[in-house]
Amino acid sequence: QVQLVESGGGLVQAGGSLRLSCEASGLTFGTYTMGWFRQAPGKERELVAAIRWGGGWTFYADSVKGRFTISRDNAKKTVYLEMNNLKPEDTAVYYCAASLKGATGPYDYWGQGTQVTVSS
Repeated sequence: QVQLVESGGGLVQAGGSLRLSCEASGLTFGTYTMGWFRQAPGKERELVAAIRWGGGWTFYADSVKGRFTISRDNAKKTVYLEMNNLKPEDTAVYYCAASLKGATGPYDYWGQGTQVTVSS
């Protein structure tokens, strides 16, 4: 049974930082591209960042470039999202997901999500 479990969300003031983690089990982690998505109330889910299996290629949405950093530790089967200089518009539920096909998906497995709230 595949599981992706996110952690690290919470409430932070604008300008603050959070580090999200997503620990995977039940899959060959090193063969998957991992992505972080977010969905704010009333908005569509969007891909925030993605990282290829080897970690040598990454993708960032324009809205987070220079502020967010995605990384992975294949030995720990964990992907991270370091979020700095957070803004109120970053408020959303953040999901990690795993794709065998690459950053554009489709994504095969999803976590349950972790709430990030940025106060102004």
